[in-house]
Amino acid sequence: MVVSAFSQTSKQWRDSLSVLNGLLQYDPKSVSLHLRKAAVNLQLLEWENAVEECTTVLGEDKKNLPALYYRAYANNNMRRYELAKNDYEDFLKISPYNMEANLGLAYTYIRLNRNDDALDLLNNLVEMYPDSSVVYVARAELEKDMKSYDIALYDLNKALEITPYKHDLVVSKVEVLLAMNRRKEAKDFLDEAVSNGIPKGILREWYSKCRY
Repeated sequence: MVVSAFSQTSKQWRDSLSVLNGLLQYDPKSVSLHLRKAAVNLQLLEWENAVEECTTVLGEDKKNLPALYYRAYANNNMRRYELAKNDYEDFLKISPYNMEANLGLAYTYIRLNRNDDALDLLNNLVEMYPDSSVVYVARAELEKDMKSYDIALYDLNKALEITPYKHDLVVSKVEVLLAMNRRKEAKDFLDEAVSNGIPKGILREWYSKCRY
């Protein structure tokens, strides 16, 4: 489940919001309208309004998955991590294999300084989704923060096997290699990435960090 991200302008989103407000005047108990409004609120970064819409829905249906997910997402953006954690956990009681909710909960655990819980969750995600580069990257980022560079490098290599030479993955691997003081290997990997299509110009900063 991913928050909608259509390429609309802010004005278009606000126009959508006006339409939804008008429709809700005629059908104030419509769950689908409240959810659509919450989704637009998220696009407009109106976190508090999104929470309000989701809370209205959950007052009628406490197991509504989109409302739990949207409210958790909004609360995370307001740094209300305990509230976000509660909603993600409630979501996962109903739908335990949802990747986005698991990743959201792992992120929330990290913000709550519960790295061990986040790592356990990410380990389970790797078991559930061994062909997803996203979960390997998420685990690698936590491992980098924990300075477990050898394991982070393993996870980034797994992600690069699935999604080769993606710019952000290349940068993440170079960061880890530099943290391990393996500058030549980092520089060689940058050269490899450039030979496989990544423009050298956008890697200039990382080339400079590879100099002895």
